[in-house]
Amino acid sequence: MLIDDLHTVLPDDRIVRDPDVLRSFAHDEAEWAPYGEPAVLVRPRTADEVQATVRQCIKHGTPVVPRGAGTGLSGGANALAGCVVLATDRMTAIKEIDPVERLAVVEPGVVNDDLRAACAEHGLWYPPDPASSPWSTIGGNVATNAGGVCCVKYGVTRDYVLGLQVVTGTGELVRLGRRTAKGVAGYDLAGLMVGSEGTLGVITEITVRLRAKRAPEATVAGYFDSTVAAGEAAAAIRAAGIVPSALELVDRHCLAAVDAWKNMGLSADANVVLLGRSDVPGGHEAAVMVECFEKAGATWAAQSTDEAEADALFAARRLAYPALERLGPVLTEDVCVPTHLVPEMLARIDLAAQRHDTQIANIAHIGDGNLHPLLITPTGDDDAQRRAQAAFDDIVADALELGGTVTGEHGVGLLKRPGLAKELGPAVLDLHHAVKKALDPHGILNPGKVVGGPAQR
Repeated sequence: MLIDDLHTVLPDDRIVRDPDVLRSFAHDEAEWAPYGEPAVLVRPRTADEVQATVRQCIKHGTPVVPRGAGTGLSGGANALAGCVVLATDRMTAIKEIDPVERLAVVEPGVVNDDLRAACAEHGLWYPPDPASSPWSTIGGNVATNAGGVCCVKYGVTRDYVLGLQVVTGTGELVRLGRRTAKGVAGYDLAGLMVGSEGTLGVITEITVRLRAKRAPEATVAGYFDSTVAAGEAAAAIRAAGIVPSALELVDRHCLAAVDAWKNMGLSADANVVLLGRSDVPGGHEAAVMVECFEKAGATWAAQSTDEAEADALFAARRLAYPALERLGPVLTEDVCVPTHLVPEMLARIDLAAQRHDTQIANIAHIGDGNLHPLLITPTGDDDAQRRAQAAFDDIVADALELGGTVTGEHGVGLLKRPGLAKELGPAVLDLHHAVKKALDPHGILNPGKVVGGPAQR
């Protein structure tokens, strides 16, 4: 029996069967994604314990679902009935920060903001900053190739992963990638693991590149009557050759929800707020952004002189999703389109809301075209959920029609599998299946997610 064998290779406190705990580890934050009841939760503390767990799952033909902090929004960490949930949240060591080579070596359970704080003590900076950075883990960020607010200028998680230690689908513990600034030896298997959502291996250690601490940022804000006008301002900034360190959209639905929850004193006489930041000294970029806001029809635009106020607005951006969850089940989009087509995509989102009589709140990393329409339905209203699903499907179709992608940073998981099939096409899907079969020959690694088929039992 699997449970008995796990007890022979792991300390007893690593194995959890309490039903209440199992339920809390059975799914991520994607409320609409299905999930089953796991047979057991394993919470290892070492790479060897991860390897021992995977080997037992191979022996018994039992699916293993890797999990970080469970902050995902696509169902990528959702359990299958009878599976082993393998949570790496207790593997929290920051093993090394090297100021000379500008790299850090961490275990997968290290929280994003904790790594950023540790790097700051050395005058260094780890840029990827998803909205969940106070809670999400580096392992989960790597598994989904997470983005964030500053990624418009500094790139996503993949751009900072140098090397990985991984337990493979055959139960081997291997090192992929490098520690050097350059290296082209063999296929980029470390890069392949980034964004694979636990379907190709279980990550047990990550080596990330770091940057020097950046200059203080200047913040600009603008109020707009519509998301389309805000999109035109973002496109104008891009056309002007400005690459801001952040460019975010937050609509009034999000601000009101955050204020009702946190009493932050937020107010804006506008339907949409556009927030920009520049870390280029001298103030020229910030001035150009304000000018672009005004030319696009902003009812008000200015550079902030109150740092606390600026930070509160960006905090509201990060809190928007959990605040909206309090209003009812939220179906989260994550489409990304070419930046010059952002105004068109925002207009199509508005049309989808009208066509399907669905409330859609909008937040966006608008500077790089990554949009997060949040479709909100009343609890228990099945008809509203059907309409929201139809709007969701239309938004995905519109993004693909405009040359975009179904997911910019949240991952495919379960929710985006139909859209992924349309985006990739049969020939490329076959390539994905071939990679999956080669690296997970027993079919136990997070089956049913991304392009993987059902569990092989």
